[in-house]
Amino acid sequence: MPFLHERLPNGLDIVAETCDSAISTSVGFFVMTGARDEGQGIAGVSHFLEHMVFKGPPGISAEQINQRFDRLGAAANAFTSEEDTVYHACVLPRYQTPAVDLLAALMRPELHDDDFEMEKKVILEEIRMYDDQPPFGADDRCRAAFFGAHPLAASVLGTVESIEALQVESMRAYHRRRYAPGNMVLVASGAVDFPALVESARRLCGEWEPEPATDRRQAGQPRVAAYPGVQRIVRPTASLEYAVRLTAAPGENDPDHWAAGLLAVVLGDGSGSRLYWSLVDSGLTEQATLGHQDFLDAGLFVTQLSCEGDDVDDLLARIMDLYTVASRDGIPAAEFEQAQNKVAGRVVLAGERPRRRLFEVGLEWAHFRRFRSVGETLGIVESLTLDDLHRVLTAWPLDAPSATVLAGPAADGLSLGEASASLRGEA
Repeated sequence: MPFLHERLPNGLDIVAETCDSAISTSVGFFVMTGARDEGQGIAGVSHFLEHMVFKGPPGISAEQINQRFDRLGAAANAFTSEEDTVYHACVLPRYQTPAVDLLAALMRPELHDDDFEMEKKVILEEIRMYDDQPPFGADDRCRAAFFGAHPLAASVLGTVESIEALQVESMRAYHRRRYAPGNMVLVASGAVDFPALVESARRLCGEWEPEPATDRRQAGQPRVAAYPGVQRIVRPTASLEYAVRLTAAPGENDPDHWAAGLLAVVLGDGSGSRLYWSLVDSGLTEQATLGHQDFLDAGLFVTQLSCEGDDVDDLLARIMDLYTVASRDGIPAAEFEQAQNKVAGRVVLAGERPRRRLFEVGLEWAHFRRFRSVGETLGIVESLTLDDLHRVLTAWPLDAPSATVLAGPAADGLSLGEASASLRGEA
């Protein structure tokens, strides 16, 4: 599957992984901006702006945008994360050009005052819904406790206070700065007509004004939680207790992030892992997982648990015992090979889907200006060894002091609930 790249004079990168056998085309604009780029004064603006983009550019209404995507038969959507905002569509190959036309138009929204005030109410309701549904904001609270002053502590949604205070002029200035062509990538995968893609980019995006680039990485990856300990969010009406526990892990720029991901599969995958067989399959809990999240300059091991409130102490202790045993005794070869095969299979299956490849190719280029083929990724996974996993277990101990948040109905007398903070029902 050939990889193609071209850059416009204003700095906009155009990249594509083409596949002659594909029967769909996926396209998207990847904007290198997210919650980490905001700062306290405009927290939540990236996600708010994602909503506003679909209000339309001058001369096109939100209703017309939806109608045009529908006429193309497009599967279109967008998302905002801590580090990226992505707008994407999957269409039949003959609709590549009109799909790019529409996405490019969206990248220069009108940001009308009336739309801003109306959508602000939607965002505020989304924040309140997020806090009223499991796990009741525990993941945001836990990430803030782990990262402290690091930009990755910021919530993607922002807060009620930050959104209420946000002004439309601040959003317009943020859009000019962060949606500059040098901070964006036009990405395509599948059945791609690359010359037509480049022509669309020149016609639609060639006049976009560039802005100076900024380095988003922070010096010194967080190795311990800024505020270790336990926080509590009490929700008396919740049916289950939810626990989120974070410890440091290799970041995206660390070669060991591949081994960290494989280790998480061994210990805490949603099926066939140590946590699954010990706690979920045995009926002790509804969910117990370990995941690995990697960012530009930091990484996390994320332990998640949902269970009866009275059981959370015992189950978290069991999880810690499993981590301690893994660190002490290592990983048997059979478990390693099973997890390695599982990850390799996922790499191959994802590589056969243009829509999945769009995100893998786009984020890799946006973050590091490099391309990695499915074969290269598979080669990395298959080259991992038990020594790599054991090195991660030693360098990034899972049983280290952590940031932990419990959310649910558990009573004050819960032994683990001798917490560093108690949050009773507030948003």
